[in-house]
Amino acid sequence: MNPDLEFRLLNDYQHDFPLVAAPFAAMAAALGVSETDVLATLARLQERGTVSRVGAVVRPRSIGASTLAALAVPEGELERVAQLVSAYPEVNHNYQREHHYNLWFVVAAPDEVALQRVLKEIEERSACRVLFLPLVEDYHIDLGFDLTGVRSKRALHVETHAGGAPRPYAPTPAERHLIAAIQSGLPLVARPFAAAGAQAGMSEAEALAALQNLLDCGVIKRMGVVVRHHELGYRANAMVVWDIPDEDVGSVGPCLGGIEYVTLCYRRPRRLPGWRYNLFCMIHGHDRAEVLARVEAMRQGCGLRDVASEVLFSTRRFKQCGARYIRAAA
Repeated sequence: MNPDLEFRLLNDYQHDFPLVAAPFAAMAAALGVSETDVLATLARLQERGTVSRVGAVVRPRSIGASTLAALAVPEGELERVAQLVSAYPEVNHNYQREHHYNLWFVVAAPDEVALQRVLKEIEERSACRVLFLPLVEDYHIDLGFDLTGVRSKRALHVETHAGGAPRPYAPTPAERHLIAAIQSGLPLVARPFAAAGAQAGMSEAEALAALQNLLDCGVIKRMGVVVRHHELGYRANAMVVWDIPDEDVGSVGPCLGGIEYVTLCYRRPRRLPGWRYNLFCMIHGHDRAEVLARVEAMRQGCGLRDVASEVLFSTRRFKQCGARYIRAAA
């Protein structure tokens, strides 16, 4: 085991993964180790659960359909309902949070019809009404973590912007097959794009060109090592929800999204009378006190001291994996 190599792989390659025929060899050359060392270390990190996968992160609602959703589950039913929600392959995140709405999950599907079918089934089977909160505008989405604590979002080439709904993209049949092949992660082999391309009926060169196009179009948010925050020592995470006047969201969203420790910031619809909040952001920290201190700093930094908000700490992770927008061929 090489702790320094583990750290470099976890920290340096969450972004800017080499889009070349032999990416792990390119990483090895930059790190001064062998390709075998890189592949073995990544496999070990996946087995340990520190790394979820190595591959593409798709921008929400750029292809297919997706939404954040929540349920208010009676305490005695939480285990049963959480298990039935997690059993859906369309569900990629499922967390218990401290709130009346205590089960929060993300659903991704090939289209809106399939998405609504899953939500309807969950509602019927759980006997709980689904709070349906699709993304309206995103201001910052990036669950990468700088383990050194010194690099800025700018240095990491992380985009924070003035907001807007993602532009829907209609992938070609070949691109759909390629996305299906990689959405759960690249194979940890010397020529992963050749292997993924073969599954999609494409050559290695065609697969690389298609992935570059999907990056250029903004469908793929980033290529790299996708980590799990809890296993990295970020033991506390909270979704902070704000009741921002509609006319101010366009200025407050970029302010919050530009803060170093905010990993997600997006606008979602209110669902009155039961849900008043329209701006969401995610904060991770090493402990609860650190997260609460960061929330207070956000209030001051973005002029939100008098704005209604709630801090929803997660208390249990039932499921965390990559979104599957396209069904793999049987």
